[in-house]
Order: sequence, then C-alpha cells, then structure tokens
Amino acid sequence: MEEKTANKKTHKLLISSRKTGSFSGVVDVLSFDVAEILLETEEGMLLIKGDDLHVNRLSLEKGEVDIEGKIDSLAYSEVKDYGKQAESFFGRLFK
Repeated sequence: MEEKTANKKTHKLLISSRKTGSFSGVVDVLSFDVAEILLETEEGMLLIKGDDLHVNRLSLEKGEVDIEGKIDSLAYSEVKDYGKQAESFFGRLFK
C-alpha cells in the first residue's frame, strides 16, 4: 500500500475565469469532446462539462492536462464506481 502511495502524483487543478484549466495528477484521459472531458486522476474520475472544450496540452508522463473552453461544471466520482457502471451497461447490453 505504501508503494502505491509513494508513486501517486499530487492532484491539483487551476481554473482561470472558467475559460482555461490546468490539471495535474492525471492518470489517463478516458474520453473528450467539445461538451465533456473525462479524466482519471489520482483522486478519482473527474468529469468536466462545458462548451467548446479542447485539450491543449497532454503529458501523461508528467500527469498534466491543460484545457480551454467554457467550463460549466466539475464532478468527481470514485474510479471503482466508473467501472461498475461500465460493467452493468455492457452486462445489460449483452443479455
């Protein structure tokens, strides 16, 4: 458990005037389009909603993402919850 904690990158976010955002501690970018960006972070899943969203800079080695557009909301959820939703969706789809 200590080994996983030692490898964690600090999760930070900086939003400027709801137009730009810088995020650190990003593990993966799971999906993105002009209305939503879904990030897996060290603190859980982060869903960013807005209009005309763009990923300007992505460095998964450093765990950093910069976005731009009109940011309307940020919502966190647990990584395990995201996986359960996906399993149940696919489970229902293939029954």
